[in-house]
Amino acid sequence: MSRIPLPRSIRGRLFVTVVAAVGLALAAMIAGFNLLLQHNLSNGANQLVRARAAAELALVRNHSGQVALGETADDVAVDSNAWVFAGTRTLEAPRLGTKLAAAARALAAQAPAKTDVARSDTRLYAVPIVNGGRRLGTVVSAVSLAPYEQTQRTALLASLALGGSLLLLVALAARWLLLASLRPVERMTRQAAEWSERDLDRRFGLGDPYDEVSELAATLDRLLERLAAGLRRERRFSTELSHELRTPLARVIAQAEVALRQQRRPADYRDTLADVLRNAQQVSRTVDALVAAARHDSALTRGTADAYAVCEQTLETVADLAAKRQLELVRPPTAQPLRLGLEADFAERILQPVVENACRYGRSQVRIRLERDASRIVYLVEDDGPGVSPDERESIFEPGIRGRAGHAQNGAGGAGLGLALARRLARSASGEIAVETGHAGGRFLVSLPGA
Repeated sequence: MSRIPLPRSIRGRLFVTVVAAVGLALAAMIAGFNLLLQHNLSNGANQLVRARAAAELALVRNHSGQVALGETADDVAVDSNAWVFAGTRTLEAPRLGTKLAAAARALAAQAPAKTDVARSDTRLYAVPIVNGGRRLGTVVSAVSLAPYEQTQRTALLASLALGGSLLLLVALAARWLLLASLRPVERMTRQAAEWSERDLDRRFGLGDPYDEVSELAATLDRLLERLAAGLRRERRFSTELSHELRTPLARVIAQAEVALRQQRRPADYRDTLADVLRNAQQVSRTVDALVAAARHDSALTRGTADAYAVCEQTLETVADLAAKRQLELVRPPTAQPLRLGLEADFAERILQPVVENACRYGRSQVRIRLERDASRIVYLVEDDGPGVSPDERESIFEPGIRGRAGHAQNGAGGAGLGLALARRLARSASGEIAVETGHAGGRFLVSLPGA
């Protein structure tokens, strides 16, 4: 059995559903109305035929065991649509034809009884004439069903016409309402599709949701915002990747070109390869840091970490550098538990370059303190090195830029990428890295969100 294909659009399916539901409801109402009318009309015909039989029976008189017909007080005969039988004799018969007469005689033998005579639209009702417990005869009354059937046909046609008109009105109203209701949805989906390809900064901006359409608009705005944020992250990642890798890759290329330009001693080649390795490791750390930042930006949920455990792991990472430079690493005293609102690995990537920078420039000691500032966790990293001059407070966070202390202290400075990457990572996590001047030695503040 083949299925009737439904419209593909939601509007079409809703329209068909509404019209079908209303059509079924109207059909049930029309059927119920006509069945109830048929029942009432049939009861009316029964009451009329019984009333005629009772009226005729009231005229019957009994004279010495014989049935006789009386007259009304005003000598006007009652309804003549009745037969009066006394045994096999017919005392009264209307002029309704032989077929009805035969049916009336046959029904008289079954009194009390009722029957409808086929093809004559007539209902017959027989009631016995009884006197002293003895049956003397039978009265059979008749009523025409034609007026009742005509009323039923008229009511059926009128109800069908009314139902059809109502269904048409409902269909027109449903079509108009669906068009008016879904037109904003269609417009918003079309605009959202266009904006997602050409202009991700556009928004519907209907405010707080107050109905289904405004809720859809708010949902689409959030979706467009996520798409725009993802695109911004992708663009920022590409820009930062090319920006951060330009300096170490340029150094690797320059060192390789210089090494290949002329013959050198094995020790010179070894020094060159060591520089290449150091820059390649810097490239690897840069890529890892940028990938970690991108993952943190795109993560739907944020992890947490113990702030003291992050500090301890960072100090273990820079322990070799501190031992090489004979520096004392002063750990923060453990007080009340402090938790960061980001993963431990990501927090270490932010804190490590700052501590490593302090180890490069400190003379004898690097100290880390830990405290809570409102909803933020602040690492205070101090060293007893030359410090940072006021005019270098921002420039030292630029990629490839080192302060004057780095140039003056031969071998202490790195590639000039550590602090820049650390600040970028901190800001991607809604944190910040700042330097304070006017103190003896370097003093960096790493502020990260608390859990």
